[in-house]
Amino acid sequence: MGQVSVTISGKTYRMACEDGQEDHLLHLAARLNAAIEQLRARFGDIGDQRLTVMAAITLADHGAEVEHLLADAREHIALQEEERRGELERQAAQDNSVARSLGALAERLEGVAARLTGQAENG
Repeated sequence: MGQVSVTISGKTYRMACEDGQEDHLLHLAARLNAAIEQLRARFGDIGDQRLTVMAAITLADHGAEVEHLLADAREHIALQEEERRGELERQAAQDNSVARSLGALAERLEGVAARLTGQAENG
């Protein structure tokens, strides 16, 4: 189990994380700290706890927005895949129809050729 020290609002916290996740945890802590500092610059020193809660809600809001966008993108992709499957099915049906038509035409041509060959032999 990995451990890192993160600094948020000037206070250092020792945190545990999965091995290999240390840099990720440091990055997340830096994002939280930056959000707190942005709020502090905007609203002044209104208390560390309040700023931390506001930053957490702001980051949660961003996460919720990303989740919503991701869900929309997944739905859009699913609709496109469904349309693509339908188009492929229509194309396959059209290909089958063309193949049947070509087969019928080939049979007719063979019949004509056979009649012509028969007339030439009898002629």
